[in-house]
Amino acid sequence: MNVTVARIYVTEGQHVHEKIFERLHDEHKVKGVTLFRGVAGFGESGETHSSSLLDMSFDLPVIVEFFDEEARVCQALESLADLTSSCRVITFAAELS
Repeated sequence: MNVTVARIYVTEGQHVHEKIFERLHDEHKVKGVTLFRGVAGFGESGETHSSSLLDMSFDLPVIVEFFDEEARVCQALESLADLTSSCRVITFAAELS
């Protein structure tokens, strides 16, 4: 089965990943969603977000990844625009086995 995968790149400090997850689950009922919490990362600004054993960061990178049929992914992303306007979003085709 062909699906479209979407990845939304945020940081914990943006406080949107939980809201995105809830909407994808409750409103859009997509086939699958996973939240990945990064150890370190940086974006276009070049600002590094990382954790170490000495300090606990609450602004780590988070990826919200979900998949479904292309039309449902597009509809979900349009609906999430109010939460993702300052986020990076990528999509790509995949084969679900």
